Amino acid sequence: MIRVEIQILLMRRRTWVSVLMLATLPVIVALFLKVSGVGSGAGSPAFLTEVIHNGTWLPIAALALVLPLFLPVAVLLLAGEAIAGEAAAGTLRYLLIRPVGRGRLLAAKLVGIIVYLVIAVTAVTTTAFAVGWGLFGLAPIKPLSGAGPPLSLSEAAIRIALSALFVAASMLGIAGVGLFLSVVTSTPLAATLGALGVLVTAGVLDQLPAAAAIQPYLPTHYWMGFIDLFREPVSWVNIRRGLALEGCYGAAMVILARIVFGTRDITS
Repeated sequence: MIRVEIQILLMRRRTWVSVLMLATLPVIVALFLKVSGVGSGAGSPAFLTEVIHNGTWLPIAALALVLPLFLPVAVLLLAGEAIAGEAAAGTLRYLLIRPVGRGRLLAAKLVGIIVYLVIAVTAVTTTAFAVGWGLFGLAPIKPLSGAGPPLSLSEAAIRIALSALFVAASMLGIAGVGLFLSVVTSTPLAATLGALGVLVTAGVLDQLPAAAAIQPYLPTHYWMGFIDLFREPVSWVNIRRGLALEGCYGAAMVILARIVFGTRDITS
């Protein structure tokens, strides 16, 4: 079942269209930076100021660009359709008539989402790396803080890869919400919009001083924690907290989805 789900994911045109759109965004930004020769200003996405001086920063900036909105939306479109899409198309009951348990079907859908995440962040970072090399050149990068020596290209590449994995893992919580809502409703659009509502609400609360007490528990709070990989020494506190929080959200949502799915009448 998992192999079939991955094959379906890889054969869908919209999978590659969404990946292409994600990978194109940092390319467009890099071209504007190259033409204008002006870096980012106050409040702009992280690392863009450094990109015009060193293309090694572009993959890092690319992750910061797609993370707040574009990558979560792409993931939620996939998660919201996972079960609700099958129900809307009338294929859910036929899937479960075969010897495929509901838990196994949910697991296959979750694995498909994880595979998509890996493909998406890999496409974004590798494309940005190639474009940064072509437009700005590559050089060792100076840590954001600390008095350590510049990171060599190999060291920077390892930390960029770890950043991409962290960004992918950071989507597990919101993907779990989308998967849960996909089980609750039979309409993919409703599941996606509901999960987007959770995403927007968490993002707003994360910026609201009055909500400071709950911010460490919001699924979006540690999304930019990968920045700490480029400090010297590396600060692992936010990274560990972010991974633990996303793991808890993802696990809780999948368990709830399995409980609801187990009681759902798919024959009506």
